[in-house]
Amino acid sequence: MTRQEIRDWYRVREGYWFRPKLFGWGAVPVTWQGWLLTLGLVAVAVPVARLAATRGLLLLVLIVPLVIGFTRLSWAMTDGEWKWRWGARR
Repeated sequence: MTRQEIRDWYRVREGYWFRPKLFGWGAVPVTWQGWLLTLGLVAVAVPVARLAATRGLLLLVLIVPLVIGFTRLSWAMTDGEWKWRWGARR
């Protein structure tokens, strides 16, 4: 795959923040909104996970809904289908 083909793969239509991954399952952020959402998840999840090292139930109560919400929003804002991919089809 050429660099231009890879760049074209990661372009999205207006209103979408994520693009399906080229390899594997899921999506990657390709707009500033998608990156902000991803960094926001990390910014909240890391302190909660550190706090949960002493309180295991806190991890379950806070992190799980956070990750589920992030996954649902990123799924809705992905320009394409989430499925297993093994590179681009030619």
